[in-house]
Amino acid sequence: MNTTALAANPLWYATRAGGTIALLLLTATVAFGIAVGGKGAPRRIGRFEIGLLHRNLAVLTLVFLALHIATAVLDPFVHLDWAVAVVPFGASYRPLWLGLGTVAFDLLLAVLITSALRLRLGRTRWKAVHWLAYAAWPFALFHAAGTGSDTRLPLQLWLYAGCLAAVVAALWWRLYRAGPGHVAVRASAAVTAAIVPLLAGAFLAAGPLQPGWSHRAAWSLAALAGIR
Repeated sequence: MNTTALAANPLWYATRAGGTIALLLLTATVAFGIAVGGKGAPRRIGRFEIGLLHRNLAVLTLVFLALHIATAVLDPFVHLDWAVAVVPFGASYRPLWLGLGTVAFDLLLAVLITSALRLRLGRTRWKAVHWLAYAAWPFALFHAAGTGSDTRLPLQLWLYAGCLAAVVAALWWRLYRAGPGHVAVRASAAVTAAIVPLLAGAFLAAGPLQPGWSHRAAWSLAALAGIR
């Protein structure tokens, strides 16, 4: 999409703004949830206040995510239908990277639905599904970097770097506060915290920051798999 087309298309700006704010809020939700869980919870703040803040951040994330999806579907440039909001990898526009965003939305939707049914499901089942919110974050990050037409802008790159730094810092803080025990889990978390930023940096360098990414991002899953 060229500059002239963007100037005449406010829906593009609304889509990018809604998606960017949703990513920031999701990052805050995930980082906060990691940092204050377990022994990392602040002693001067009650569990109720922590839970309320965490829940409000999650609700705000879904609000801006809904705005992001609605404006993307209404944008005539990308030709999306409402089904792509819940069915991943079926869009004609950048299907792989758009599909990652759909997966993230589906995971958050599962958390929302099960939270409404928490009393019926029980704490153990609800908590198992609740962890999907953390899994949604990397999908959302790679969706934003792979789909966004403004990924190469310095401000956007700094935003992605800030999101990565916030979640990694929260994870390291949680590991620091956790104390001894659960060596395998702690080791896996530490390795993940070290590898994910490297993978994200390598992806950006080899993908969105390279010329011709808009063409390569349009490949379907069948094309990526070599199916003709």
